[in-house]
Amino acid sequence: MPEIAAFDVDRTLTVRDCVVPFMSAVAGRHRLVSSVLARPVSVSRWAINGERDQLKVHMVEKVFAGRREDDIAEIGARFAHDVVGSWMRNDTMHRLRWHQERGDVVLLVSASLHPYLDPLGDLLEVDGVLCTRLAVRDGVHDGFLDGPNCRGSEKATQIERWMRSAGFDEDVLSWAYGDSAGDREMLGLARHPVRVGRADIPRHGEAR
Repeated sequence: MPEIAAFDVDRTLTVRDCVVPFMSAVAGRHRLVSSVLARPVSVSRWAINGERDQLKVHMVEKVFAGRREDDIAEIGARFAHDVVGSWMRNDTMHRLRWHQERGDVVLLVSASLHPYLDPLGDLLEVDGVLCTRLAVRDGVHDGFLDGPNCRGSEKATQIERWMRSAGFDEDVLSWAYGDSAGDREMLGLARHPVRVGRADIPRHGEAR
């Protein structure tokens, strides 16, 4: 069986967070700010307490509800091209390509949103994209998540589900790359966990 390498995206493969810029591309800066001001006390509390799931649920409702799926997909495809063109980290991209050259299975596993993560995965030619999904009904976004926010334990859950569906015999990653507490459970699944920081990771195929 081939080895599996799982990569977080924001600040692991990229130099910055992508969720807020994508929401801004969808809604415009004015509407994005208005969505925060609509519930300033709650938003402040969620941010201070690290309640990212609740904050994302609120922002998704304000930004995406009522938007056509085709329109959001078009914005997501353009955004993915912008990310590849300007925001990728050289060191982790070098490591991703190294895994692909070895014939490893490469997954993106991210709390980022599927309208741009799916086309980003196509551009990077990875084998699977596990991420936060937006719910769509009759071709229109309804403002809800389709399943849990893909961070923390949900990353491990989605990886294990993907591995079973792909026919892997054991729920153990060979490699995992992440930069934050939200990647802890994913890193815990891997034989070779790599915590990505500000400094470049080594340009070879060995874990630090």
